[in-house]
Amino acid sequence: MSIAETDRASSPVIRRSAASDGSPAIITDLYDALTKRGMSLVDVTWEQQRLHESRRWSVVEMLAAVDLDSLTPLDRNLVWNAGRAELTTKPGADRLERQSEAEVRRWQDKNPTVASIMEACGTWSRYWNEEEAHHETVFNRLADLSGMEPISDETFIQFRQVFPDDDMLRTLVLLAISEITAAVNYGQCQHVIEDPGLRRIFKQVAADEIQHRNYFVSFAKALVDSGEYPAKDAFAVAHLFLREDGELHGSARAQLEQRGSHVNWWDQLEVGDNDFRPEALEKKEQLICGALKKITGIEVHSREEVEDTWMDLVGS
Repeated sequence: MSIAETDRASSPVIRRSAASDGSPAIITDLYDALTKRGMSLVDVTWEQQRLHESRRWSVVEMLAAVDLDSLTPLDRNLVWNAGRAELTTKPGADRLERQSEAEVRRWQDKNPTVASIMEACGTWSRYWNEEEAHHETVFNRLADLSGMEPISDETFIQFRQVFPDDDMLRTLVLLAISEITAAVNYGQCQHVIEDPGLRRIFKQVAADEIQHRNYFVSFAKALVDSGEYPAKDAFAVAHLFLREDGELHGSARAQLEQRGSHVNWWDQLEVGDNDFRPEALEKKEQLICGALKKITGIEVHSREEVEDTWMDLVGS
């Protein structure tokens, strides 16, 4: 063998990355990206990092733009509720990372593509955790600066309880619907807030929640596309939220569960003297139906159709 041949044989193989050169974006067809486009987990992580960096914002700068003296009683109530609600997101992200790791080990030998989907999901959870930390901190710091009722350490710890584990597809759909609920709620809040700085915070947080929704939809779709997770489980969770007096109605429900193991923020809203609830139930319903179509390919338009489709899938 010649020296040149020896050099070629010992040189590392250079693989051209399958990652995109365009604007940062969520990989909406993750299963196809891994199985047909040849993307590696390094490629997927790079795309996650690019998008994360493009969306970073400063809590300190956002707070500096708020005129504390101009905040109305309603503004203060919205901030106080949002800060408490956002305390529950860290345990969600922590659970997602732990549960994704367990799924990686479960599928690594049986279906390596599913293992890669779960690894991509678990890796992204670090970005979700950081972005949600911005939400929690900006609202709770603003509440402190405004002299609102402080959150006790006991409440802080209570709201940090981790949700029980569930099937992975069900978990992702639940998280997607939770992000839809949060985004619509924050969007509704924007319409009644007068201070421009505070309105900008709610607008930014709502935009972040929509991005998170899109990620959860992407991971859930990849699991369904893999053929290992049935579409009926996505519809089961949607029905849990959309049914009469379901989870989507939050604290307005006639009867709230005594969960014991964890805190659902949508059960905890306190309207105060202003009696303002950011509901927009029809908009949430349509966004949930849209998410189901992206995840499963099945089109529905109402909670009644969600229930009917779920029952059909269970019986098939």
